Amino acid sequence: MPSNLPSSQASQPAREAQFVRIAETRRESLRFFIDGHEVSALQGDTLLTAVLMHQRRVRDSEFSGAPRAGFCLIGACQDCWMRTEDGKRVRACSTPVTDGMRVLTRSRVATLQSASVKVAASGDTQ
Repeated sequence: MPSNLPSSQASQPAREAQFVRIAETRRESLRFFIDGHEVSALQGDTLLTAVLMHQRRVRDSEFSGAPRAGFCLIGACQDCWMRTEDGKRVRACSTPVTDGMRVLTRSRVATLQSASVKVAASGDTQ
């Protein structure tokens, strides 16, 4: 299924939030990383909530490259799987975010393929 975003935007995570917090704002803050960018969450947030408080998706589909933001939000659909920087697979809707956690919205393979395409397009063969 193709992305409904223009191709220049489909490869980069949108940094506008999908979720907006309107309650429970007094919990302790913690920091974590999305694709190497330091962001914040509140103690007790699921990874899904924490990520979608900062951007519109949790990952790119490994099949189509289309952005995914979870579907059922209760752990039944398999749509919110993410990877940590060390390769561990986690379900974002049921995994509590922890201080210092580092997650990726794209698989390392997709990131490396994207970088290879950019280098090939630029003509830089070093």
